[in-house]
Amino acid sequence: MKKLICPTCRQVHPDSIDDKCPICGGILSRSFANSDEYLREATARILDERKRTGLDGLVKGLNCVIINTEPDKQRATVEEFLMFTGLNVAEAFEDSEYRTVVLKAEGSADFLIRARKAINPFSSLNAFPKSRHVPNTRLETFVFETMDLERYVSIQKKRGIAFLTAEKVNTDNFSFMQTAPSKYTGNSIGLIQWRRNAGRYASPGSKPLDWRFQKPDGAVARNLKELDHAATRVRAEDRDAAIIEFMNLTNYNFAFAIYVKVFNSITNVARFSAKDFAMVFTSGISPYVDDETSGPTEKFVHNYGPRVHHIAFRTEAIEETVAALKNKGMNFLLDLVGSAEEGLKQIFSCPSENTLLVNEYIHRYGDFGGFFTRSNVTLLTGATARQ
Repeated sequence: MKKLICPTCRQVHPDSIDDKCPICGGILSRSFANSDEYLREATARILDERKRTGLDGLVKGLNCVIINTEPDKQRATVEEFLMFTGLNVAEAFEDSEYRTVVLKAEGSADFLIRARKAINPFSSLNAFPKSRHVPNTRLETFVFETMDLERYVSIQKKRGIAFLTAEKVNTDNFSFMQTAPSKYTGNSIGLIQWRRNAGRYASPGSKPLDWRFQKPDGAVARNLKELDHAATRVRAEDRDAAIIEFMNLTNYNFAFAIYVKVFNSITNVARFSAKDFAMVFTSGISPYVDDETSGPTEKFVHNYGPRVHHIAFRTEAIEETVAALKNKGMNFLLDLVGSAEEGLKQIFSCPSENTLLVNEYIHRYGDFGGFFTRSNVTLLTGATARQ
């Protein structure tokens, strides 16, 4: 069925409805199409609104990511991160709501690997053909730092933003609040304000876990650096809305998009600055029809739901690193793509059974000024059809 898109609110509707958008009343004047032009116009509007409302400069860079696992897979998940990334265990504790293991690496956002004890507000987002067997498993939340959480929450509530809790979570070290999961991405955006002991997530009421982990030595630990970017896959019809939502919740801006028509895919990049973690959104160019004709991006969303597809770690010695990863048992979806001459090499691992996440390893050479190359994006997108 052909779909129409409202040029005002970007909501997508079937063509059998009235010619007016039921959300905002705008006229549904054209068939569905994603629009970089619309995103750039929206970026200008959002920048103005940030200044007007006081959000401009209120949200800083990425502080941590929260990955929830099945309780019986939590330890294996931590061991996997120790084996295949440069992260190290910093804390392990439990409280009334979670068991948490905190992983850190110099210059990187932290990773909180959790097993939830309470009701899961993300459970419906995991009920898809290839994810329902692990109903508690997903990268759930990207947590950004703010210097004034109370002000942020006050502004966003006035704008209609919904949060998971009515009040801030307060500990001795920090205050925390997170949005309700997005209907476009399945992700939540967290905000943390540190008061003291920045980077310490345990509270006085937490109980230390007596788990012991050992970080393997070698090229992986030596060569792998910080979290470079993460990529969320969303439906084609939600691409603009997902990026705009993220810009409204953070101080990130839409930077550019790469269209891979052969695989019906768009890779979109949002940046805070050229040196910070980047957020990537990947969608179809046209909406899902079936697994055979819609391409790997729309196929993934149909089978797993909108969610983070991969997390990327930077390295400055990718050949040595990949060889070491293979020796440790990691399998890959393809061979290394790119070259030093092009300025970039990348590779995708096979998805983890513990997290459903793909690991990307990325090496930017010398004075390479770009973020991605079109040829690499095309090859990596095609490789995900093997998942």
